[in-house]
Amino acid sequence: MSINFKELANKYQTPYYVYDFDHITAQYNELKGAFKARKSLVAYAVKANSNLSVIKHLASLGAGADCVSIGEVKRALKVGIAPYKIIFSGVGKIDSEIKEALELGILMINVESDAELQRVEAIAKELDVVARISIRVNPNIDPKTHPYISTGLHENKFGVDIDTAKRMYIQCKNSENLDPQGIHCHIGSQLTELEPIKESVKIVADLVRNLKAIKIELSFMDIGGGLGIVYDDEKLIDTNEYAQSVLETMFGLDITIICEPGRFLVGNCGTFVTKVLYEKVNGNKRFVIVDGAMNDLIRPSLYNAYHKIEVLNDNKEFSDCNLVGPVCESGDFFAKNIDLPKTEHNDLIAIYSAGAYGFTMASNYNTRGKVAEIAVENGVDRLIRKRETFEDLIALEEEFLK
Repeated sequence: MSINFKELANKYQTPYYVYDFDHITAQYNELKGAFKARKSLVAYAVKANSNLSVIKHLASLGAGADCVSIGEVKRALKVGIAPYKIIFSGVGKIDSEIKEALELGILMINVESDAELQRVEAIAKELDVVARISIRVNPNIDPKTHPYISTGLHENKFGVDIDTAKRMYIQCKNSENLDPQGIHCHIGSQLTELEPIKESVKIVADLVRNLKAIKIELSFMDIGGGLGIVYDDEKLIDTNEYAQSVLETMFGLDITIICEPGRFLVGNCGTFVTKVLYEKVNGNKRFVIVDGAMNDLIRPSLYNAYHKIEVLNDNKEFSDCNLVGPVCESGDFFAKNIDLPKTEHNDLIAIYSAGAYGFTMASNYNTRGKVAEIAVENGVDRLIRKRETFEDLIALEEEFLK
């Protein structure tokens, strides 16, 4: 679908995020269809884009939710995702979050350490309930991705090794307050090679068989997310090959597959649109200064991430420049040493593939209000989060002024 960015800028002002909901639908159906040969649940990784309307749209397609805070759990419940489709993951759950998750009756709490298991058991005992849990296994497989989004190596903070996982499952079996329902692994994000995924899933499937041999029968195998998208010229993993390689490891196991895509579903649905304020030259260096900033889209600054960038004008006079924002940091840039055409005041610039880890990682640094979010579905646009005002930003502080 082609989206008229200029029309949206006139209607909603800039900067803004716009999401193509038809693209989300197509991505969900592609992945769900790849696993049609077996019971499966696509649990959307809410952290990728936690706008309520985005989650609700995925819920309407049948998605569950993978959440990493009780706030994300509540977002999923708010828009109608059933508790039995919600998983609560994350390495640092506080006691009140564990308690609330147990009271809400979600599908599973995904446990990431032996110490966390002790807390879940103790809290379940206090509440006199049985906690359904899965354990995140760290298969020590190199995902071949950016080190900041790698999660499957022993040097990463996520999950436990195979031997520790076995001991934890045995503890669960012998506990009156723990019910081991699933197993989980996730080796990283923006994965573009299938082999590391195949290796990690095979390790986990073998553990499931070993557990079955000692009468610990699991119902769910969560293979994580991480399927990559195109930012530049990446060669992607074929979803059917992905599903087939996973299903091959499941031979002889009556188990439901859970996958938890985030970026795959929403990454390429989103565009961040910003407006040129002016240009300047320092020495021989050209800067294009826009009204969007690192507080709106931090991926380039945080990861040195690449996003395709397009200036929406007809100028053919290109030259090297840095595309930067108004925030008072040298790290406030969207691209460095990029060839862009000569720009004028109010020209629009589209930054593509911004639907995942864009708005959801935004901040109010420099007392900048978060931008508007817009959905486009079947050619019709609608506002799904209004632009923040100064009054919104000070609302939680103002009453304490002396």
